[in-house]
Amino acid sequence: MSRAKESDELVFFVNGKKVIERNADPEVNLLFYLRKVIRLTGTKYGCGGGGCGACTVMVSRYDPVFKKISHFSVAACLVPICSLHGAAVTTAEGIGSTKTRIHPVQERIAKGHGTQCGFCTPGMVMSIYALLRDHPEPSTEQLMETLGGNLCRCTGYRPIVESMKSLSPSSSCCRMNGNGKCCLDEEENEPAKKTSIYTKLYEKEEFQPLDPTQELIFPPELMRMAEDPQKRALTFCGERTTWIAPGTLKDLLDLKMKYPSAPLMMGNTSLGG
Repeated sequence: MSRAKESDELVFFVNGKKVIERNADPEVNLLFYLRKVIRLTGTKYGCGGGGCGACTVMVSRYDPVFKKISHFSVAACLVPICSLHGAAVTTAEGIGSTKTRIHPVQERIAKGHGTQCGFCTPGMVMSIYALLRDHPEPSTEQLMETLGGNLCRCTGYRPIVESMKSLSPSSSCCRMNGNGKCCLDEEENEPAKKTSIYTKLYEKEEFQPLDPTQELIFPPELMRMAEDPQKRALTFCGERTTWIAPGTLKDLLDLKMKYPSAPLMMGNTSLGG
């Protein structure tokens, strides 16, 4: 594709702060940008191919048709920054820290013994956090499925999964299912039995409650941008590649006619994906 003369401004938000990139390179991914440009190193570089989940962050977008904000987790190593125009990105630094207050998800993994080396932990946290933004009361099945894209090489999954289950109104524990008893309790009328084995990883009552009203709001400026009726194609030029984001379906069809060999980028799980 021939190089355009001038790039448009790329506008998105990171942890509630506006980012304007006047020379966005289509070959730069979000992971590199977070770590090397704006120095948010909580997002980790693991495999670099979207397979381990260490670089997971949350991306939020506003749909002007349905008047709805959607939150979803992404592998930052696979996301070109040029695809983020009008989006809000949230990283582990944006949801809580020891300097202010750690988020309930972070607290549960820490107190539930779900971290060892800690390298994969920010990705685990952000996967669950993104789920909670759309599903504040997730089922245990949803929690398990959400962690399916996150690998841990040292801790073992039981403490991670068990600590996250505390965020669900439902649980595999029979007492929590409402019958008032637990399978680990001694049977009625049985002699008392002593045991030196402690079966709990944590005390759920110690955790701070999840309060959705305390989360970062979606930037109103991005909502206004999304509702702007005068949508036009945006062009971002790099050293070797030009990225064009069509504003309408007609723009897309015209571009495809003009550049028939140009790949379409969607999820970008691979080139042309």
